[in-house]
Amino acid sequence: MTEILIIKPSSLGDIVHALQVAVSMKTQCKDLRISWVARDIFAPLVQACTAVDQVFVFERNGGTKGFLRMMKEVRKTKFDYVFDMQGLLRTGLMASRALTKKTIGRTDCRELSGVFYDEKVPLPAGGRRSHAIDILLQFCPVLDAKPELRGKLKFSQPDKLKPGFPDADKGSAPILMFPDSRRAEKKWGGFQLLTQLLLRTNRSRRVIWAGNNFIPAKGSLPADRFLNLTGNTSLVALPALIQGSEWVISNDSGPMHLAAALGVKTVGIFGPTDPLLYGPYPLNAPTNVVVQAPAGNLKLLQAKEVYARLQVADNRLKKKN
Repeated sequence: MTEILIIKPSSLGDIVHALQVAVSMKTQCKDLRISWVARDIFAPLVQACTAVDQVFVFERNGGTKGFLRMMKEVRKTKFDYVFDMQGLLRTGLMASRALTKKTIGRTDCRELSGVFYDEKVPLPAGGRRSHAIDILLQFCPVLDAKPELRGKLKFSQPDKLKPGFPDADKGSAPILMFPDSRRAEKKWGGFQLLTQLLLRTNRSRRVIWAGNNFIPAKGSLPADRFLNLTGNTSLVALPALIQGSEWVISNDSGPMHLAAALGVKTVGIFGPTDPLLYGPYPLNAPTNVVVQAPAGNLKLLQAKEVYARLQVADNRLKKKN
């Protein structure tokens, strides 16, 4: 049995990327046991991932006592490898305290965390301009695995969610939207108009808004075809909610990456961030659509443009199938 510890406490999108790499490792390597250090608010999702065997919960606001308490639990296991996939001073300190034969980190690590590593994995051919997943995949060869995604990301979760529409069992799956983002400059303000456009042009279509923070829907939207779950979406319910959707339309955010990772048709809306580095992976998949705002300014992106891109992608996929 090979014991590895992955240190990737946050954020949601980064954790989803690392979970995909962990699945690939476990698919390619026999007798591999994966433990994980995850921040408290993201730990439930990591615990639900079937590729992860044990989770150590990092209390972000737990101070020194919380850190030492977690590391005491970590040190009960002797690991063959510790992979610091975050590459920050805090995670470097975690790696240094773990009992392991070898500590591996990122070449592009920051905050002097590199002093804690025995070895650093190289960057992919694209260097620092590579997609975040391609950078993390470079940990795979340490285990004699190929640096490519294999296997499917799966979560143990409740039965498939049935949103509270009067006839949720009838008709096509809803379009799921995530109108929030933790950074203001990545938050597009056109979800209201896009929702109205989608519901007006197709009387059988349903739309759901979801997310951690409540966002009020303005104007008149039909209650039998629109559901606002923002502020009432649990992290562990995300996989089932996403998998029950026809399309996911999202800002550059963790839910967007989770949708792409689960193979659900995804539209990622991008402003100042570069989709080549952070877009839905893989970027060339026909089910992954990127809409880049003009000049990187989301205020210049109109709802009708996103709607048109969605229609083109949807029609193309229907013809292909």
